[in-house]
Amino acid sequence: MPEGRIIKALSGFYYVQTPQGLYQCRGRGVFRNRNITPLVGDFVTFDVREGKEGYITEIMDRTNELIRPPIANITQAIIVSSAVMPDFSTILLDRFLVLIESKGITPIIFITKTDLINDEQMKSLIKYKKEYEQIGYRIELFSSKDPEDIDYIKGFLKDHVTVIAGQSGVGKSSLINTLSPDTQLKTADISKSLGRGKHTTRHVELIEINGGLVADTPGFSALDFDEIDAEELSNCFPEMVERMNECKFRGCLHAKEPKCAVKSAVENEEIPSYRYSHYISFLEEIQSRKPRY
Repeated sequence: MPEGRIIKALSGFYYVQTPQGLYQCRGRGVFRNRNITPLVGDFVTFDVREGKEGYITEIMDRTNELIRPPIANITQAIIVSSAVMPDFSTILLDRFLVLIESKGITPIIFITKTDLINDEQMKSLIKYKKEYEQIGYRIELFSSKDPEDIDYIKGFLKDHVTVIAGQSGVGKSSLINTLSPDTQLKTADISKSLGRGKHTTRHVELIEINGGLVADTPGFSALDFDEIDAEELSNCFPEMVERMNECKFRGCLHAKEPKCAVKSAVENEEIPSYRYSHYISFLEEIQSRKPRY
């Protein structure tokens, strides 16, 4: 029975890439009965019918999966933020980082539109870059209009399955269009009155770029932490993971507990105060959500 990877899902059809070519498949009823949905990125076996059509018979175990966007088996996530239009936001960036960290996926941060900022704004971005690098993140500042920058960025994609995520209007689809001109994903102007882009990406699809697979995904103006418990949140902050064994109390939430190593690190300016403020804000958000039954 042939095997392959789902590279596109659209209108109930799953397009499975194999060494023999692309097959258009449907999912068997058994998946619906077990409440399982095939995802883009899944490795599957399928039963061939006429020509290049078939039915998916089995979904292999996943290394990870995202709900929004629905995609599986990702090896890295590129979080795209913009320097301006919309302005760079550490709290939005940290939301994305927490969600990506919670799935055990390696994040890389790209900040675009650096050709549109002045020297003062660039200094501010370089400061943030250093702070995130000290935490352990890879962060790149670049302009999609600079050919050298684009060639450099392409190197990150080779041999990876990459999901590209970020707030609407930051230029995710424009970035993919620049990296792979043949793709020409539809982009939309930012709505100046709303300060965010129009929802233009209609489905998830894996596109081959520079020896890797890249997914373009819808931008979000809101991100929630429905799948993260309060006790798990600090595991999504590497600088807290590094210090949690030094806290006096096991299971310390780094909020109101005494002799907390994380709070001490904030006071000593070893952890940026805005990162800690975001952590507390996210913690309160998780603690105040309605119980799940």
